[in-house]
Amino acid sequence: MVDTPGKLSLWAIEIFVATIEEGSVSAAARRLGTSVSSISQQLSNLEASLGATLLDRSKRPQQVTSAGALFLRRAQTILSTANQAKAELAAFNFSQTTRLRLGMIDDFDADVTPTLMLGLARRLQGCQFLLESGGSYAMAEGLENRSLDVIVAADQDSIEPWMELHPLLRDPFVLAVKKDMINPALPVLDQLLKLAFIRYSSRQMMGRQIEAHLARQRISLPNRFEFDSYHAILSMVAGGAGWAITTPLGYMRAQRFHAQVDMLPLPFKALSRNISLIARSETLDGIPTEIATDLRPMIEEMLVAPCVAKFPWLAKELRVL
Repeated sequence: MVDTPGKLSLWAIEIFVATIEEGSVSAAARRLGTSVSSISQQLSNLEASLGATLLDRSKRPQQVTSAGALFLRRAQTILSTANQAKAELAAFNFSQTTRLRLGMIDDFDADVTPTLMLGLARRLQGCQFLLESGGSYAMAEGLENRSLDVIVAADQDSIEPWMELHPLLRDPFVLAVKKDMINPALPVLDQLLKLAFIRYSSRQMMGRQIEAHLARQRISLPNRFEFDSYHAILSMVAGGAGWAITTPLGYMRAQRFHAQVDMLPLPFKALSRNISLIARSETLDGIPTEIATDLRPMIEEMLVAPCVAKFPWLAKELRVL
């Protein structure tokens, strides 16, 4: 990358200091992990920006000029100040945050999100909050386009190098069936195949995960019902229209159907998803870690413990990470 004429680059200054300290361009390139040609280009750009020759290239080894010696003292001060600024930012106090844009998966709407926000509001008296709630894809898009600073969502298909990931919860997929519709003494899958499958929308991450898993099990199910909300799906299940694959979080959200709907283990290979806090690496210092630390005991108390108490067989599968 060519620097704008007349403007100094911190990278070029670092290269200049490294070249002087190491005694050669090649040694500076090794120290900084870049190429000799890049070092030479940056030094030329720096000299052009300053309007002065810093190194005498006619001599071997090359020597610093009088202008270069004068600039070296200033360059070392500039780098020292920059490093001090980095250290201060690394120790940035969470309480000094003035704006936080947070995206939360809608699975947490009823209990976890309100409790988290109340706690953050008490700690960050001068902070402006923006809270968005929705599906994992929407949250991920907000993080990618920088309209959100931190999100809590199901793990993405791939984790990008710029992502800072804090796992929170392992959420297994389970069967949702009308109570007493399935006889556990008989092959469960055979009974399910005689009933309608109520699926999540393919526009949702969960819907795609479920469909991909069924395909891997070579299970093909007619597409009659497809919905994008837990409540609509569990309402159909409660009414005896068919069965669904959901997660304990989805079941816990639709409490008004608990008397009519039961959860059972999948009658084929297990499947689960992880819920994580995700942020852009190295942009918020310790804030994502602190929020994740706040969230884990909330998730345990409000979601995991009540669900495991109701369905003890979930104890090893549904857990805080």
